Amino acid sequence: MDMTQEIARRRTFGIISHPDAGKTTLTEKLLLFGGSIRSAGAVKSNKIRKTATSDFMEIEKQRGISVATSVMSFEYLGKLINILDTPGHRDFAEDTYRTLTAVDSVILVVDSVKGVEEQTERLMEVCRMRNTPVIIFVNKLDREGRPPFELMDELEEKLQIAVRPLTWPIGMGQHFRGVYNLGERNLYLFQAGKTVVEEDRVLVERLDDPVLETVLGSAADQLREDVELIEGVYDPLDQTEYRSGNVAPVFFGSALNNFGVRELLETFVRIAPTPTPRDSDLRPVDPREEKFSGFVFKIHANLDPRHRDRIAFLRVCSGVFRKDVFFHHVRHGKNIRFSRPYSFMAERKNVVEEAFPGDVVGLYDRGDLKIGDTLTEGEGFTFRGVPSFAPEIFKELVSTDPMRSKQLDKGIQQLTEEGVAQLFIQDRGRRKIIGAVGELQFEVIQYRLTNEYGAACRLQPLPYARACWLTADDPKALAEFIRYRDRHVALDRDGNPVYLAESEWMLRSMIRDNPGVRFHFTSEFKTATSDETNGTRASVA
Repeated sequence: MDMTQEIARRRTFGIISHPDAGKTTLTEKLLLFGGSIRSAGAVKSNKIRKTATSDFMEIEKQRGISVATSVMSFEYLGKLINILDTPGHRDFAEDTYRTLTAVDSVILVVDSVKGVEEQTERLMEVCRMRNTPVIIFVNKLDREGRPPFELMDELEEKLQIAVRPLTWPIGMGQHFRGVYNLGERNLYLFQAGKTVVEEDRVLVERLDDPVLETVLGSAADQLREDVELIEGVYDPLDQTEYRSGNVAPVFFGSALNNFGVRELLETFVRIAPTPTPRDSDLRPVDPREEKFSGFVFKIHANLDPRHRDRIAFLRVCSGVFRKDVFFHHVRHGKNIRFSRPYSFMAERKNVVEEAFPGDVVGLYDRGDLKIGDTLTEGEGFTFRGVPSFAPEIFKELVSTDPMRSKQLDKGIQQLTEEGVAQLFIQDRGRRKIIGAVGELQFEVIQYRLTNEYGAACRLQPLPYARACWLTADDPKALAEFIRYRDRHVALDRDGNPVYLAESEWMLRSMIRDNPGVRFHFTSEFKTATSDETNGTRASVA
């Protein structure tokens, strides 16, 4: 099979949601259809009776949440599907945002009981920024939830995207009877507690078919009314509009009961985009180009605690990645090769000989790679759009056992290189400051430092509210700013100066009083223009 055919059969997507909407459970049901697992775990509240396949870190098993992106692949109907299951909790949103740079489309899971929640809206904003195609799965129909038409209106209003239902629920909660496939005119009947893949479909060629009364009873009339209203209000799905990110197909079901998932998967395989071009600082890179290119969007240390390995996750963007072939590391300006590249099923790894655009490859890393790095077959461009964001909570990392200082230094270096949080250095390296988006990140850091590195430490709160990277056209202006405010300036792990503001008011004052200095709110300041909101002299993003 040539490269064009390989690209055509690939679908790479991320699953995103607010916490507890059922995202990881849906991931497992998709894997069940693909034959990658024989049974699926169940995540209920914060307890896991049988560990979810994509939640493999010990803290994930204990807390019942996803705290890191998992990568899984399987084949279905002749297509190779790459799933990136992301954290739902807002404290790990940065990992999710970076993961969205590595996918070509998204499945957004919404809880039918709670509707569109805060984190759902934030994630959708990121999708809109990149015009990422979105399919929505309204989950938990086996519970008493919101009326479906009310949910449809809320999806359009809060997510700011046109929607088009492709399946429709018949009842909810105790009265949930099944879903009707609006395109294929298939009716799926729901059986509570069924854990195997459902096989039976009832074909209904016309809604006035008497078979509806036979299988649905009095609910048949309500289904007819709903379908008539849907066809009158919503336009038929335009695949071009979906792929442009302008309209989102909507499916209903219950991931826990494996119901409504097949329709979602079959439609996804049919309409989701194949690998798409990626922007670089020099030009767009088309996946059909012969020469290889790719970028690192995630790093994970100790994926296998027994081997203390460090894996960099690379999205292949063009050409063919091959084992034992030298590729150009753009940031370092040197050539490197990988003798054991991996494909993934959560924590399980398989060595691969080659990978094509859309694939995610795990690269064993000795510290040469970091998030955002580009590998090519010789060109010097860098892929854009894999930033670090300004943290909002800061704590000083203090060793409580001087005999374990080396373990602490190694652990915090590796964890911050993963993107779990950000590390800032003051006082010539003697003071280490951790910056994060949420408190839960600090809990994960302390847990992993203790259990994976054997380090003893405490995290002491600091009075900072925001971090901004600093640049200036005049080096003297920047040096003067740093000299007079050295107590509030630190260096990031790449040696770039960062201003630590104690309040938004103080930050605005600094921006106003120092027009010769730029304050940047993401790490992409090297390619940002002076009038962008992530690097500005006049406003706070």
